[in-house]
Amino acid sequence: MQLEDYFDFLAPDDIRIKGHRIGIEDVLYEYIFNAKTPDELQQRFPTLTLEQIYATLTYYHRNQAKVDAYLREWIEFGNRMRAEQERNPDPLMLKLRRLKTERVIAEKRDKYEASQS
Repeated sequence: MQLEDYFDFLAPDDIRIKGHRIGIEDVLYEYIFNAKTPDELQQRFPTLTLEQIYATLTYYHRNQAKVDAYLREWIEFGNRMRAEQERNPDPLMLKLRRLKTERVIAEKRDKYEASQS
């Protein structure tokens, strides 16, 4: 089996672990930025085998410059989408924000009233 056989190359910006909807970026983000070990990665992604995790890490180390660019683009895309969502939140997001604000206010009010008793 070739290393690339472990992956589905759906698009230049979409590499999935074969048989899963999990992208290599999910595993590699945890590995690179959160210093997760292969065993910890397997706990984080229990549907993946250690063999698949090691294949992902090996693919990264063999193609580090290319995969680093892939990850950089993925992170930048996520940042752009979050910024866009902040600028133009959908109605559900607005409702959730309102409910959160109401909950925080109620908690502060309850705390204040309890301290006055």
